[in-house]
Amino acid sequence: MNADNPKAEPVAAPAAAAAAKRRPRPEKKVEITDPKAIRALAHAARLEVISELYSTQVSRTATELAAQTGLTPSAMSYHLRALQKWGMVVPAATAGDARERRWKAAGTDFTIHSGGGGASPEFAVLDLELDAYRRRVRAYAKTRDEQRQRCESEDKPSSVVLASNLLYLTPAQRAELNRRLFDLLKDYELEDPDHIPAGTQRMATMWSMIPDDRGNAAPAS
Repeated sequence: MNADNPKAEPVAAPAAAAAAKRRPRPEKKVEITDPKAIRALAHAARLEVISELYSTQVSRTATELAAQTGLTPSAMSYHLRALQKWGMVVPAATAGDARERRWKAAGTDFTIHSGGGGASPEFAVLDLELDAYRRRVRAYAKTRDEQRQRCESEDKPSSVVLASNLLYLTPAQRAELNRRLFDLLKDYELEDPDHIPAGTQRMATMWSMIPDDRGNAAPAS
């Protein structure tokens, strides 16, 4: 999910990413501007659903999504219908005589535009996104600790990457940086979402850019 991903001309992928095969898909951005729709997103399970369906571009059943979020299938069905109401997810085709409805993302990219304001509802969404990332970190740390206790943990560098930078950017530079980053991430998407290559590991990424105006000092003369 992208909080602000402006349209721009594509740039050439770096050499490391050039070998990756970008998923051959038509781009369809779902933009949410209605404050009521944004508030409807301010629920941990619904954000998990949006993240799963938009990131993987694979359809899921309510039961599958419920298992991932810790809800019951009936509760998950309720949340999926709410997301459908606001055009975020849509029913997907079922295979064979499947009895349970499948759901998929309504597009390939998801963007929130609230128009700003002190009480902008997207801040509640961002809080939940941060909480979801913390849960992923805790789950990974727990798994690593359990592996160490069973002497199963391999002596290799951690897969966790964390970087933080302070930059001085013009509005045009902010838009360019955001666009280039998302173009780079797309170069690493699976060519076939239904086929997970051997040796790969599912990785959660998060990109954030927010003005830091705390104690701004005057530029040195």
